Formats: sequence, structure tokens, C-alpha cells
Amino acid sequence: MSLYDRNYAKQNQEELAYSQSSLSTFIKQTYQLFAASLLSATAGAYVGISIAGVFAANRFLFWGLVILEFVLLFGLMAAKRKEGLNLILLFAFTFVSGLTLTPLLSAILAMPSGASIVAQAFGLTTVAFGALSVFAMNTKRDFTTMGKMLFITLIVIVVAAIINIFVKNTMFQLVIASISSILFSAYILFDTQNIIRGNYETPVEGAVALYLDFVNLFTSLLQILGIFNRND
Repeated sequence: MSLYDRNYAKQNQEELAYSQSSLSTFIKQTYQLFAASLLSATAGAYVGISIAGVFAANRFLFWGLVILEFVLLFGLMAAKRKEGLNLILLFAFTFVSGLTLTPLLSAILAMPSGASIVAQAFGLTTVAFGALSVFAMNTKRDFTTMGKMLFITLIVIVVAAIINIFVKNTMFQLVIASISSILFSAYILFDTQNIIRGNYETPVEGAVALYLDFVNLFTSLLQILGIFNRND
């Protein structure tokens, strides 16, 4: 009986070691894809800035790209388990999302200290992302239960942003951007813990979640810094 117990314990240890190894590989692949997604978006933003005049002359082109961005995102989620296709859709989505940042980036870069504002926003986003990720990995607090609350807040923010497209109120935009920065900081905690616990089905899904958190936090901070510098 004791021999049986030892074999059973050994089998459990081997299964645990295999599970930890698989999770480690999953996490590594997720962050590799996340980094590659940021590079793809950067390339898209660079191309967008170089043809910014085209966007200024044709607003329908911008909204067409926004629609395409959502189509690619939904397609990516549908094909997240299809190897090869999921990577094509991932980089197509992130490239197009970089293009859709063109109007905001162009408006900021047109300001006297525009380049400095973009650099500050990116630096703050990187520091915040890194600090929140480390905190989420080491804390005993469970942030994976915040999903429903975060989603409801996201819907409210999206509705408010749509309303402000027509209202065009600077203070309202500042409030939206400020709440968004807090929201996506919380999403970083939420998504990081879901990734390290293996709650996502594929590395692509986890990478998209982190990418959206990073880009939306960057956009929020860029808007906040842009508004304050414009007021100055």
C-alpha cells in the first residue's frame, strides 16, 4: 500500500511539474505576442502620421478604418484557436489600430511641445503597466473577480465618449479620459492575473487583452496631457 502511495504522489508531482511548465510557456508566448503587437501598432501609427493629410481630407477613411478595426478584432476572437490565421489577424488588427491613432497623434504633435507630450504619455504608460503587472503577479488579492464591474464601467465610458463626439466639451473629455485611465489600469491588474492563472484559452487572447489595456491607457494619458498643455 505504501508503494502505491509513493507512486501516486510521484505521478501527481510529475503532472504538477508539467502543468507549471505549460503555464510558464503560455505566459512567455503571451508576452512575446504582446510586445510584437506593440511593434505592429507602432508601425501602423508611423504610416498613419506620414499620410496624416489623407485622413484630414477624408474623414470617411478614418471611420472606415475604425469599422475595419472592430471587424478584425471580432474575427481574431473567432479564430483565436486557428494557428497561423490568428497571428495574421492579430497583427492586422494591431496595425490598423495604430492607423486609427493618427488623428489624435497628429493633433498632439501639432502642438509646440507635441513630441514631448507623446513621449511623456508613453513613458507614464510603460511605467504604470510594468508596476501594475508586477503588483498583480505578487499580491494575494484576487482581481479576477472584477470582470463584470469593469465591463459595466467600460460600457458607460464608451457611451459617454460617443456623446462627446457631438457635444465636443473639453472638460467632459478630460473627465472621460481620467476615468478611462483608472479603468484600464484596473484592467491591467485583471488581465495580468487571468494570464498568470491560465484563464485565457490561447496566448493570442491574452496578448490582445494586454494590448488593448496598454493602448487605451496610453490614449487616455495622451488626451489628459494634451488638454492640460493646450490650456496652458
